[in-house]
Amino acid sequence: MSTAGRSSAQIRADIEAQRQELGTSVEALRFRVAELTDWRRQVQEHRPQLIAGAAVVGFVIGLKAMRRRRRGS
Repeated sequence: MSTAGRSSAQIRADIEAQRQELGTSVEALRFRVAELTDWRRQVQEHRPQLIAGAAVVGFVIGLKAMRRRRRGS
């Protein structure tokens, strides 16, 4: 984007347009960050995956506990 041949009014208008576009982008980003960091919403949306993950973790912990108990006997 060359400034040659453009008036100061055109440059100011371009700067203002860029400022507005940046403001819109920042607002969209702020909304998306708030959406992604809302843990309650994430739990609601991914409940089946969380339940499956908790079951797997519980199963693994149970297996380790059984193996330690067998070694100790």
